[in-house]
Amino acid sequence: MEYAEQAVAKLERYYDGIIKCEVKLSFEKARNSVKVAEVILSVYKTKITAVQTSDDFNKSIDGAVEKALARLKKYKEKLHAMNRKQVRRVQAKV
Repeated sequence: MEYAEQAVAKLERYYDGIIKCEVKLSFEKARNSVKVAEVILSVYKTKITAVQTSDDFNKSIDGAVEKALARLKKYKEKLHAMNRKQVRRVQAKV
């Protein structure tokens, strides 16, 4: 549990607007020991979800956090792009 908390805490460095974060750990197949980690981030008006499977929970958590980080960066870029468009519209009106 502490490992998951530490891994998810890294996401705050890239975007401080994270409202809520959930990490779900589960087994997909008990026989083959496939472990699944799902990271769900709640940010302003959006939920970002990342799922990763592997044979170890730590690997699954790391993979899911990396996917969530990539999606979080993409979300942040979209926000900045929208803000730039709004600024350009205001400047054009003035």
